[in-house]
Formats: sequence, C-alpha cells, structure tokens
Amino acid sequence: MIRKATIKDIKAIHELLQQYGRKGELLPRPLSELYDHVRDFTVYVNDKDAGVLGCCALQFCWDDLAEIRSLAVHPEHLGKRVGSKLVEHVLLEAKSFEMQKVFALTYRPDFFKRFGFQQIDRSELPIKIWADCIMCIKFPDCDEIAMMKKIG
Repeated sequence: MIRKATIKDIKAIHELLQQYGRKGELLPRPLSELYDHVRDFTVYVNDKDAGVLGCCALQFCWDDLAEIRSLAVHPEHLGKRVGSKLVEHVLLEAKSFEMQKVFALTYRPDFFKRFGFQQIDRSELPIKIWADCIMCIKFPDCDEIAMMKKIG
C-alpha cells in the first residue's frame, strides 16, 4: 500500500535512508530534518504490519519544478517494483500540483530513464537546489547524475 508518510513513519524512514547513506548511495538526512519535511514523503508499507518497505519525497523547488529525493527501498524488497510504484505515485502528485518538470539527482540513471527522465547537465538546475549539497561529504565533487522529466 502507498500512502503519505506520518510522524510515526519517520524513524523507519530515517533508518532506511541511513542504510543507503552509509553506502554513499544517497544523502543521509538528519532525523530533525525528516520531521520538518514529513509532508514531502510518501511511503510504501507492508499491508500486514504497516512496516515501511520504501520511501520517496517530492520537494517543490519553484512554481514549475519539483525534485524526487530520498528514494529508498528496504534491501529485502528490491526488485519487487516498490521503487517504481513510489516514483509513479510522486509523478502523479507532481502533476496534480501542475508541476511542469521533475528532476532527480541519482546514481541510477537507467532506473529514471524508464519513467521518461533524460540526463541533463547539473548547471541547468536552479542554484536554489544546491543548498543541501554543502552538507554532502562529496561536495564539491558531486558524481550524481542529474535527470529531468517534463510532465506539463
């Protein structure tokens, strides 16, 4: 089942993001920041015990631009379309807010290509989105790939 995250989901989301953060596959988020942005998150939960199997955030950057971020799937549920369903869901959410474009910074460009994203130069993104980058251990030598999808 896919639904908007609640406060009760934040610790599970944090642990999931920490797992991928330790591997250097995404930017880990402090627990306090997750509470601040709980409304950005969508979760895929187990029907039996409501355990979080995956998460994804949609953050609005501008009047026509949103970012997919913090997409993570519990390692035991990889390959079960959890991530795909989350991306499909947040793309529909972006469309409902009349976003024209959605971008992602990723190490898995082939995954996003399946949804119609195209690789772009990071310089095409507004400076505003780079605020989080300063906290990244890879700053200023970012090796993530910028992907963009036009949805409007």
